[in-house]
Order: sequence, then structure tokens, then C-alpha cells
Amino acid sequence: MQLFNNQEIKIYNSLTGEKELFTPINDGYVGMYVCGPTVYSNVHLGNVRTFMSFDMVFRYLKHLGYKVRYVRNITDAGHLENDADVGEDRIAKKARLEEIEPMEVVQRYTVDFHNILNTFNFLPPSIEPTATGHIIEQIELIKTIIDNGFAYEVNGSVYFDVHKYNESNEYDILSRRKLEDLIHNTRELDGQSDKKNPQDFALWKKAEPTHIMRWPSPWSDGFPGWHLECTAMSTKYLGEQFDIHGGGMDLKFPHHECEIAQNQASKGKSPVNYWMHANMLIMNGKKMAKSTGNFILPTEIFTGDNPHITKAFAPSVARFFMLQAHYRSVLDFTNDGLLASEKGFYRLMDAIDSLDDIKTSASSNIDIDTWKQKCYDAMNDDFNSPILIANLFEAVKYINQLKEGKASISESDLETLKATIQTFVFDILGLVNVSKSETGTDKLSSAVELLIQLRQEARLNKDFATSDKIRDDLAEAGIQLNDGKDGTTFTTN
Repeated sequence: MQLFNNQEIKIYNSLTGEKELFTPINDGYVGMYVCGPTVYSNVHLGNVRTFMSFDMVFRYLKHLGYKVRYVRNITDAGHLENDADVGEDRIAKKARLEEIEPMEVVQRYTVDFHNILNTFNFLPPSIEPTATGHIIEQIELIKTIIDNGFAYEVNGSVYFDVHKYNESNEYDILSRRKLEDLIHNTRELDGQSDKKNPQDFALWKKAEPTHIMRWPSPWSDGFPGWHLECTAMSTKYLGEQFDIHGGGMDLKFPHHECEIAQNQASKGKSPVNYWMHANMLIMNGKKMAKSTGNFILPTEIFTGDNPHITKAFAPSVARFFMLQAHYRSVLDFTNDGLLASEKGFYRLMDAIDSLDDIKTSASSNIDIDTWKQKCYDAMNDDFNSPILIANLFEAVKYINQLKEGKASISESDLETLKATIQTFVFDILGLVNVSKSETGTDKLSSAVELLIQLRQEARLNKDFATSDKIRDDLAEAGIQLNDGKDGTTFTTN
């Protein structure tokens, strides 16, 4: 039985539908791949929730002493509007509509993605590869799949032969969707005539004359299939088999199912030991969607500029709110939920701030070591952040009793309590101590930095009227923006 740092982790494996003891392929090392964003729009809050869950997993594994290689990709080509391999490339479509280069779209929204994740205090991944940076690897992977008899070329496009693959493998091993049911429920779509079967998926698509994003290949000038990209990048940096693959629940089928099939067809083995899927985020009990107005951008949480919330919330409050739900549970984003989380967050921070004023005694009337292990037990049970947070509030109750002289704690136990809270609140949950007594200067700085970010986004979107208004309004308030080669700074009059 694998033991590491005296902790045993159990992970819910989507492949088996059970919690399993985590045993890495190489003792002391963990390889983890998470499907990153397709950078054609501002990052969706639901995506932030997914990446936050795996940021927490990454932090915990590192805390236990594992050497973790965390790979999270950027999809900057090949993701079509429809999973049935029809429609435009999402990035190329955005570029056409805005009359800019596709790589301008990629740059703009990759910057937005990083800015938002930095604001939420994410750790960067070990490697962040791009799809366009791995075209050669994808072409070589397609050649191998063709040579092994699981793909075919038609009119310059290459498709994975799902029926041929299913003769010797299980195409439905992850999603448990029987191929017979998929056949029965598939309707024929325009543009699928080149395929032998509607269930087959593209490994390489021949580019139409008007398609901007294209690369030479043995079959045509074209672009790779979306599913292929993750197989190429994950196996290049983590090996033919690695420990953990994560992503949103919506990627289980067809994306992750196709990844397994591609790896089996090219390497002869399943790529991943533990598949982890974060559940969806809804808003006010309904699906979040721009078309219905039931929608909020991450930046709007920080400014309060959205009709669904009554005020602005600090990034750590929003992070705390999201981590109060288990990553496999549906999370309902509501104003009332944020307000309740804000109260709990500041209650936790106030307790932490008061630890230095606690007076010690000869003995303790609480078992700190048992409480500490309960915190580990929560994380060891499939990274159960809500149970961890409940345990942290047990400590808050104890701290308040100590402040009131109704409990006692020894010096050594107090040091253990401080270190454990530091570890779980800041290192593992990734919260930042933003107290209610934050100075006015700090508040001003945070507000102006956010306005600078919004102004930069307006300039990238060529919305110069908004950009100029932000600058001019700040100037009237006595705040001067200074644009330089290293970014924008501000001074006050």
C-alpha cells in the first residue's frame, strides 16, 4: 500500500466510478494534465471553478511532498463550433468577425485568462503548451494511428475509425455511452459525407480556401482535430501513461473518450490511471448563459457591476465561496451565497489575525493533533474542501474560546495550530488574508488596479471611448495614469 508523508489519498476515478487509493506510477512523483481554455473569449466563471479545483489538488500534492508536473494546455486552434467536426474554428470565427488576426484573438484572451487566474491567486502550471506549438507532434501521432489501422484519409482530411477501434477496444469506457446508442441517436449532418460513420471524429481537417489557420501536412494544408491536441501534448510532457487527467464534466464525452481512444490506437495502452471531473457551475438555479442574461464575468464579481449581485466581492471571498462546494458537486452561484461566504471568510480571517494575541497555558483542553489529522483526512478523501472548511471553523470556535478565557492551549499546541491553519487556509486553499480593517490606501490601490485592467481590455477590444473615459474620470478624481513600456502605473495628486 502506497504511503507518502504518512497520508493516504483516495481519488474518485471517473473511469471506474469509485474512490481509489492514489498510487502514483513513479514513487514520489505525480504527472497531472488538465484541459485548458480555448482562448476565443473572456474566461467563463465555470471554467475558473474547474481550474480552481485542480489548483487546490496541485497545491495539496505539492504540500505532501510530491514532485508534481502539472500540464495545462492552451487551445489556440482546431476547436470547431460543433463536436461533430462541422462549423468554423472558434478562434478563426472571432478573428473574422472582429477583422483581426487569429493570433491577436489568442493573445488577447490568453492575457485575460492569466489575469483572472492571477487575481484568484492560482499557482501557474509547470508547463502550459499550446496546440499550435505542437503541430509536428500531432502529425506524427496521426501517422501512427493510420499505420495501426484505426484512421483513414478522405479528400485531405483524416478521421478516426470508431467502429474499427471498437472491434478490439471499448470506445465507451469512460462515458459508458454504448456505441449502438450513439449510432441510433446520431443524426446525419451536412459536411459529414466524407466520414465512413457519423461517430468517427477528425484527426486532421483539410482547410477551405478561406480558412486562415492552416499548416502543411502529408494529407493537405489544414489543421488538427481538437481531441488530438491534448493527446499529443499530454503524452509528450507526461509520458505514454501518467497519473491524473482533469477537466470539466462536459469534457467527459466526447473529448476525453476520444483521448483514450487515440492513445490506445497509437500507444496500445490507456493513457491515464485516475480521471477526475469537476462538476458544473450554475447561477440562481439555472444554467449560466449570456443569451438569457443569467451570466456574470469574473471581473464583474470584483467590481459589483452586474445586476445579479448587490456589491463587489474580494477575489478571495469568491474563491472561498467556490471551495465551500466539493469539486464533484454542482455549485449554484448566488448573491446570498456570496454574502454568507463573505461573513464566514472574514470570521475566519479575524480568528487568524488574533492568534498572535493568544496567551498559552501549561496544557490544552483540546486535542490539536487529532484536529490537525481531521484536516488531512478531509483532503485525503477526494479533496473534500467543504469538510476541510468545516474543520477550520471548529478551530475558529476554539480560538474564540481562547480569546474569552474559556479554553486553554499549550505553547507547542499553539504553534501547531498556527502552522496548520497557515498550511490549509493559505497554502492549500489558496486564500489571501484581506481583512475588513484593510487600509483605505490598499483599497484605493486595488480599485485603481482593477480599473487599469478594465481599461487595458477596452483598448484591446478597440473600445477607445471606454478606455479614454476611465482615464479621464480617474484624472478628475486626482488619479493620474502613466502608460509605459512595462505597463500602466498611477499617481495621486
